[in-house]
Amino acid sequence: MTAPPAAPGPKGAADLVLAAIQAMRPKQWAKNVFVLAAIFFSMNFRDVDMWIATIGAFAAFSMLASSGYLFNDALDVEADRGHPTKCNRPIAAGRLPLSLAYVEMAVLFIAGAALAWWISPWLLLVSMLYFANTMSYTFYFKHVVILDVMFLSGGFLWRAVAGAVAINVDISPWLLVCTGFVSLFFGFNKRRGEMALMAERAQSTRKILLEYNQEMVVEFQAITTSGTIISYALYCVQGSPSPWLILTLPFVLYCIFRYIYLVSAHNEGGAPDETLFKDKPILVAGLLYGITVVAVLMLSTPMAALS
Repeated sequence: MTAPPAAPGPKGAADLVLAAIQAMRPKQWAKNVFVLAAIFFSMNFRDVDMWIATIGAFAAFSMLASSGYLFNDALDVEADRGHPTKCNRPIAAGRLPLSLAYVEMAVLFIAGAALAWWISPWLLLVSMLYFANTMSYTFYFKHVVILDVMFLSGGFLWRAVAGAVAINVDISPWLLVCTGFVSLFFGFNKRRGEMALMAERAQSTRKILLEYNQEMVVEFQAITTSGTIISYALYCVQGSPSPWLILTLPFVLYCIFRYIYLVSAHNEGGAPDETLFKDKPILVAGLLYGITVVAVLMLSTPMAALS
């Protein structure tokens, strides 16, 4: 199948600026919410200085993530032009020239690394490990079945670690286990959503999807769902600052079950960020979860670290 030609270029200076912003995929900065876990669950959310460091870490990871997205889109420009939705991305659509995309990528990488170093040399190390994880995925592991999803999940683990490193607290192994399972959950559901979306076009755009089948992905979905729920429940009662965080479990269960429903019944999940942020029931449950977490932690005895 011949890929559709790219657009001749941006329609003007304003469109070029807009394309540069869109190419950064700001919606996906929501993934960096894992950076915020440490300041809440270490009971340091009343500390202004720690909030400054945490927000800085969030910004650094956002810039580094956007740098990786730009590089990935530049590398996959031809494949994206044959994709039913990715063809609208600024680089694939011709709105952001490749030369400018590489310049933007370099600027974001340098700015993100500099900000991480300013906060903490250890945060710079973690952020570089995160970026290496991203580049490993881009160059090789996104073409390797199962490891493609595992390396995507690794990015979320580094985000959680970064939040702890930024404010110099320990991090609970249970929280890392839970983060790993929930990121695998979204990863395999993403594959299931992509398979439904791509259907007959999978071979011409994402060859890795040919390595998966519905039965396999459903089984992976079941395993990661169970792992997410069990690890989160164990974290609440054994590794968190307050065992009363178990009160948040119903919201977690609802969001997981609702997400599986959207993937299974409505072929959602190909773009997890879009699925999560456009579904009102999940947004309401997420808001109630956040309120409950803050309420429980504020009524608990402050702790200096994630135990």
